[in-house]
Amino acid sequence: MTTWEEFYARLRVFTLAIGVHVLMAALVVLGTMDWKPFRKPQNLGLTIEAVIVDTSELKRQRDAAQEALEMEERRRKRAEELEQQKKRDEEATEKRKLEAAEKRKQELEAQRKREAQDRLQKLRLEQERKLQEQRDEQRQELEKIRSQREEAERKTKLEQERLKQIEARKEKELLEQQRLQREAAAQRKADEEAKAFRAGRMATLSDNYQAAIQQFVTQNWLRPPTAKPGLRCTLKIVQIPGGEVISAAIAGRCNGDEATRRSILAAVERGGALPYRGFEDVFEREIDFIFIYDGD
Repeated sequence: MTTWEEFYARLRVFTLAIGVHVLMAALVVLGTMDWKPFRKPQNLGLTIEAVIVDTSELKRQRDAAQEALEMEERRRKRAEELEQQKKRDEEATEKRKLEAAEKRKQELEAQRKREAQDRLQKLRLEQERKLQEQRDEQRQELEKIRSQREEAERKTKLEQERLKQIEARKEKELLEQQRLQREAAAQRKADEEAKAFRAGRMATLSDNYQAAIQQFVTQNWLRPPTAKPGLRCTLKIVQIPGGEVISAAIAGRCNGDEATRRSILAAVERGGALPYRGFEDVFEREIDFIFIYDGD
């Protein structure tokens, strides 16, 4: 309730109170209008005249006026209370509206954030899915390349094994052939050396030593097909006491091809140790040895 409304309410109460008092005064005046205190006495005998004022009526009217005032005050207070209640209700309604609006705003903001998070989550999942697909494709490609490489290696290994088997078979055949040739040559050479020894062609121990080395190397020699009669190769052999060969190398003139040279060096090393027992007096750590092959 505003200030002007309170003012007019109080004014109405005040006017009503004045009206009640005026009414009570009028009733008193009306009740005493016939009373004449200065009337001349009449000799009518002993007569007593009195005017009785009904005070209960006055009290009733005063009480009614007071009750009217109280009712008006109660009505005013009730009106004020109703107005205040209305104001509180309006404020509460406005507050609820504001709270509802704020809540709706927060809900919309939360929904917007959830939707944004959902979009980000979907985008992240899509990116992860694409990356996984790329990784799977790369892994499959690598597996394919690895399988192809392994297959190629397997085929290469099989081919190499096959070639090795062929080479081993050829080498075995060649070695067998050379062994037979070597044994035959060694036997012929031994026969020739025996004949030469018996004929006195080897007069010195050194010659015998050279002959023993020649025989030893010849026996261990796997003559290659390219070796021709008239072969002469000078070798430098390093040995230790006991005849164990440390090294052997072509050290001078050699009219054999590369295969023949390798076969002669292999024959020296294959034997392991040169003749030693009985030749200690002519033993030398380094010797120059001429390998001779004149044919069968």
